[in-house]
Amino acid sequence: MPTALICDDEPLLRAQLRSRLAVTWPALTIAAEASNGAEAIALYEAHLTDVVFLDIHMPVMNGMDAAKVIGRGRDAGGSFKRTNIVFITAHDEHAVTAFERGAIDYVLKPYEELRLQETVSRLQERLAIASEAPDADAGEASANSLDYAERLDAVMRQLELGRRAYLQWIKASVGQTVRLIAVADVLYFQSDEKYTKVVMADAEVLIRKPIKELLEELDPERFWQIHRSTIVNTRAIAGVIRGLRDQADLKLVARPETLTVSRNFTHLFKQM
Repeated sequence: MPTALICDDEPLLRAQLRSRLAVTWPALTIAAEASNGAEAIALYEAHLTDVVFLDIHMPVMNGMDAAKVIGRGRDAGGSFKRTNIVFITAHDEHAVTAFERGAIDYVLKPYEELRLQETVSRLQERLAIASEAPDADAGEASANSLDYAERLDAVMRQLELGRRAYLQWIKASVGQTVRLIAVADVLYFQSDEKYTKVVMADAEVLIRKPIKELLEELDPERFWQIHRSTIVNTRAIAGVIRGLRDQADLKLVARPETLTVSRNFTHLFKQM
């Protein structure tokens, strides 16, 4: 039975990926879950999984640094073990192109069912080929290890090129003063025709920037559009309340109100 390790610092996103994989790859066993790169390395060494799903941006150690260690993995006998590392990312086409080299794959946040199925099919094919191939001798294993490391380094370079700077601060006029708000503190954005409401745990302000423009500037790994007028911080989601006809509402951390998820975006939470 194939095994996998999931590493993401967001429990909600780990749960979503786990649920999606249960549907697209029922035979896959999730051996462990980690919340940062250092945990991923320790758990990988304990389980030596066939696949590792690695988030890019995490505390303590990021996914790219963890991948460099995991990519040199060894089995219990000390032989090289080719592990399929799948990056979890929200980067643009510069990074995406790098993954088409074949040894490493990617999935974009939020997870799209068809794209995840492509990844699963590719992984299944690789695992099937590996199981049919004869054991490599020491020299061939060393060459495989070198080839894998070179491919991994190429992806790392492309990921660095593909990074972009996302919005970190928002300026809002409050009376006669200008308040500087950290984007990380925002629970959600909600707009009407003229203004966008910026909601934090203990305050609300209005800005004139439209939702469409905000969506282009926010980190898609952290902020999801759930309605044409609403963007939510994934860290602010406490739970999902399911309704009739595929409708859903989100319970929030530190706020009493719920947010409605329109039908166009319910797929983000369907398996949760």
